[in-house]
Amino acid sequence: MSVKGLVTYRSAAASRVTIFDSFKIYPSIIRKKLKKLKLYAGDFVEGEIVDDKFVIEKIYERKNLLTRPPVANVDNVLIVVAIKNPDFDNYLLDNFLAVYEYKQIEPVIIFNKIDLLSDKSELKKWMEIYKKIGYETHALSAKENSAIEKIKDYIKGQISILAGPSGVGKSTILSKILDIPIKTKDISNKLKRGRHTTTAVTLYRFNENSFIADTPGFSKVEATYFMEKKDVRLYFREFLNYSCKFPDCTHTSEPGCKVKEAVLKGEISCERFKSYLKIMNYFWEELPC
Repeated sequence: MSVKGLVTYRSAAASRVTIFDSFKIYPSIIRKKLKKLKLYAGDFVEGEIVDDKFVIEKIYERKNLLTRPPVANVDNVLIVVAIKNPDFDNYLLDNFLAVYEYKQIEPVIIFNKIDLLSDKSELKKWMEIYKKIGYETHALSAKENSAIEKIKDYIKGQISILAGPSGVGKSTILSKILDIPIKTKDISNKLKRGRHTTTAVTLYRFNENSFIADTPGFSKVEATYFMEKKDVRLYFREFLNYSCKFPDCTHTSEPGCKVKEAVLKGEISCERFKSYLKIMNYFWEELPC
């Protein structure tokens, strides 16, 4: 009898499928007719259980595919950052946001380690900037779990990934989402995975049909690696509220640019626009920040 499932583990040599009716996990193999197709964690598949193995007979069309880690059909990404330890880098975050907008994956911004802040004015400033744009934004402290429950509810029934720079506490957040009360340094062994490995990807199940994967830490992400420079403007979502004189305006040197006017009026965050200009490798003397 044919059954449907989700590829929840994929490495160069092996894969495992979680079936949807019982959430039982089976080692999987691919029918010879599908051997030319690549299989990824996050793939929805159909097949048969034969000799306690899931024999994949069909791989459903993907709505998206990430490369690091290689995960398909991602619904949202939890981008974890910190104001302190390590210091906040809004340029890195803005590149992350543009890339995931391009991939049509909803980003959620998590400001972690807020218990390290004696003055939360900078945290408040950045949270307001991103909330105004329309991003789901949360602040977390290692000392409390209330915000974790809100995040778990938000990503319930979906495939999510954690992303962000090294050292911001992604592993701690993952352990809390999965309800594993262990020290951060022990997480890799407890979950049976190596630190920052990209050769094997595991989707961990929580809240019934909810799954989440970790990613390696990023010290650098460039939006132009994923898209043409001329298209970056399409993935800064606040720019889409303005109609410039030229429909293909890059918001750099063109006259009649409503986006630049909005920056001067304070309607668009100067810090965000500064990130955009840096991506575009353009200098604007009138930039007010």
